[in-house]
Amino acid sequence: MNALDLPKPAHETRVVVAMSGGVDSSVVAGLLKRAGFDVVGVTLQLYDHGAASHRKGACCAGQDIHDARSAAEHLGIPHYVLDYEDRFRDAVIEKFAESYLAGETPIPCVECNRTVKFRDLLGLARDLNADALATGHYVASRALPGGGRALHRALDPARDQSYFLYATTAEQLAFLRFPLGEMSKTETRALAKDLGLSLAEKPDSQDICFVPQGRYSDVIARLRPDAARPGEIVDLSGKVLGQHAGIVHYTVGQRRGLGLSGSEPFYVVRLEPDTARVVVGPRDSLATTRLRLSDLNWLGEGPASSVRDMPVAVRVRSTRPPRPATLTVGPGGEAEVVLAEPEDGVSPGQACAIYSDDGSRARVLGGGTIRRVDALSARPREAA
Repeated sequence: MNALDLPKPAHETRVVVAMSGGVDSSVVAGLLKRAGFDVVGVTLQLYDHGAASHRKGACCAGQDIHDARSAAEHLGIPHYVLDYEDRFRDAVIEKFAESYLAGETPIPCVECNRTVKFRDLLGLARDLNADALATGHYVASRALPGGGRALHRALDPARDQSYFLYATTAEQLAFLRFPLGEMSKTETRALAKDLGLSLAEKPDSQDICFVPQGRYSDVIARLRPDAARPGEIVDLSGKVLGQHAGIVHYTVGQRRGLGLSGSEPFYVVRLEPDTARVVVGPRDSLATTRLRLSDLNWLGEGPASSVRDMPVAVRVRSTRPPRPATLTVGPGGEAEVVLAEPEDGVSPGQACAIYSDDGSRARVLGGGTIRRVDALSARPREAA
């Protein structure tokens, strides 16, 4: 068995590598080529922002396509650029806009991985008679004793990308490989230099690829120019505190930019698209211990419908570590997560990744989209 846990020897194994133009996926292509695999590089053209596509820190941009092509040429592997702009717009960007206008906080990278990358690109890899599709994600994939593969957190917790991959299906996992799951970023950059790749020191992407400078409202204004409408900023009792120019300018947990004054800071507690109201309150009004999930993707053992009060760990943001919780799945597939300790700033539309509760290399059991957040009542204040 070869290094990718595939039955054929390396020289008889074709692997398509999703080359984003960054150092990670380029190193994956180089390592597999060095190991003797039949490597084919594929880069997806997902959007075009003109000059913005060449800015530093961009992702999936015009400069990235050039860098991916150059890396493939240096490695001596065939390379193809595919125009997936229409698919990306329909599956990711349009859905992102609709979710934001509904007062949610979507995570488009999850949807991109689920659809464009691990559905459409994986299908293309099969059409090319590939035995596997490899990516530069920092996540680990391990063979299961009874067949199939399990997804685990990466060795480097600071680089772990499992939060964005919870929606990967068991069938997709059987075909996917993640060679960087057992490496640190420092090791990856060292390998890039060893492979002679000119982008060894290229900065990591920082923004959502279709959101220049992180301004979500600009994207919504372009896609839905008539959708934003002004409304009221109210407190938890409904008292009007001010006015706003559209709920697309706000997210749950936001403190800055509200234009309000008071004895203590106000935070956005929830957004009400039907009434165009932004509801604000003190920080402790953001706390929650109970989440309701839809679109559950289950990668654990047995049917999801059998899960009752299962001890797990969950992440509600990619920047937060997994926290202890219990999971119960209802007959309709909707899931309830009860957190051991309160989390704040949790919004509908966000992703909730679910892990086994066995430490830093925990297995990804799946996850879903947060549809409802049951907030705690404000905690009583201590007497002065």
